[in-house]
Amino acid sequence: MAVSANRLELLQIADAVAREKSIDREIVIGAMADAIQKAARSRYGQETNIRVDINTKTGEMRLQRLLEVVEEVEDPNIQIHLDLARDKNPDAEPGDFIAEQLPPMDFGRIAAQSAKQVIVQKVREAERDRQYEEFRDRVGEIVNGTVKRVEYGNVIVDLGRGEGIIRRDEQIPRELFRYGDRVRAFVYDVRREQRGPQIFLSRTHPQFMAKLFTMEVPEIYDGIITIKAVARDPGSRAKIAVISNDSSVDPVGACVGMRGSRVQAVVGELQGEKIDIIPWSPDAASFLVNALQPAEVSKVVLDEDAERIEVVVPDDQLSLAIGRRGQNVRLASQLTGWDIDILTEQEESERRQKEFQERSEIFMNALNVDEMVAQVLASEGFASVEEVAYVEQDEVASIEGFDDETAGEIQARAREYLEQREAEFDAKRVALGVSDELKEIDGLTTEMLMALGEEDIKTMEDFAGCAADDLIGWSERKDGETKRFPGALSKFEISRAAADQMVLAARLKAGWITQADIDGPQVEADEDAETEEAAV
Repeated sequence: MAVSANRLELLQIADAVAREKSIDREIVIGAMADAIQKAARSRYGQETNIRVDINTKTGEMRLQRLLEVVEEVEDPNIQIHLDLARDKNPDAEPGDFIAEQLPPMDFGRIAAQSAKQVIVQKVREAERDRQYEEFRDRVGEIVNGTVKRVEYGNVIVDLGRGEGIIRRDEQIPRELFRYGDRVRAFVYDVRREQRGPQIFLSRTHPQFMAKLFTMEVPEIYDGIITIKAVARDPGSRAKIAVISNDSSVDPVGACVGMRGSRVQAVVGELQGEKIDIIPWSPDAASFLVNALQPAEVSKVVLDEDAERIEVVVPDDQLSLAIGRRGQNVRLASQLTGWDIDILTEQEESERRQKEFQERSEIFMNALNVDEMVAQVLASEGFASVEEVAYVEQDEVASIEGFDDETAGEIQARAREYLEQREAEFDAKRVALGVSDELKEIDGLTTEMLMALGEEDIKTMEDFAGCAADDLIGWSERKDGETKRFPGALSKFEISRAAADQMVLAARLKAGWITQADIDGPQVEADEDAETEEAAV
């Protein structure tokens, strides 16, 4: 084939390829130019600098050899002497390039095959780039396609201008696909890989259900109703929390639709998955009560530091609250983001009785009083010997059956017990080798110092090297379950802010930081304010 072949035919081929592959015509013409350039180099030498220009309107091709202008020629294939260059162009300077026209050439079989490979490769790369750019912006959307093939349980979906894959673990259980089936899925990831862009689809992703509701419920699409959280057990049951931004619109009713038409459309797409639509609330306790529907809740106790919530339900509601194989409470935990402990009223009553008995025994042993007095103190809300020892005497004396003398005696015994226990703890601390200087940190008790020694934290430097998590523990959430890792002081009631303050104090005393590092910009701001005030 000669370069001077049918020019219009060349442009028609470029147009056809561009339309078929949905890529820019200029990219195809550029690929042709690269292919011709490679074939020309195989004829004129690989080191030759050849430029190919294709007129995008007429199809005319021009082959040119570029020669660098130099004062001393080392390689005549790519360089030209300054004097010769000025004969062609009087303004030529060293470093410029002179273009020499090359005659039209005929492609041999090998050169034509090589040119074809270059064109195919360039077009394929352009097609992959186009697919990646197109679907990268569609992450988080629902797409429709047809099943192209099923490989080892993975479903390859033809999306028209690309191929997506639904892996086995992203399919709804017991769902079967055959060649030609129409399928709807959620685009959760698009990656650029060696063999082209990989479009990962899912039918089990929680946001798949959220997007289906957005398509079925106009109020969600318009922003009147917001989906706050979604939890799914694919193919079995799901919970979705919604809130209305318009007080006149019922979020649950709008999602259900007339005679359940809207929710049934989503259920049908999800292969009969049962869906609980729950009103969202900013109050964690109220939201959790809603999330555990249809079970009734008697009482809720929150532990915000541990992100744990304790729920008390009537005895006959326990199985309903837990659900089959723990499904209901698991979905409620995923929806709210809290760990949930469920107790029956009887179990809670037994636990409270046990706690009451334990407190009573502590008071009996520590204060050397009989069971009746100990139970009276426990029933009045005293939880520890420290509370009895350091409250106002009038508060103890105001208990029915007690007087000032009795209250004074009980508090004296409590203080004596605490002093004795403090001495025992201090002896153990010394035996463990815990430094006396750690006593200077506010908030650390002798019992805490003993616990630190047991964890091999014995000096100010050891303590300064700790983080708050090392002291109070931390939680990690994985696969919908939270695992708790204890710290050196986990058994003591210490907030994260208090732990941070202790560590900062230790670092200050150890000389790792200065007070200016702690105060930081605030001190500078105060100084600036004083300077301005003085100037005024």
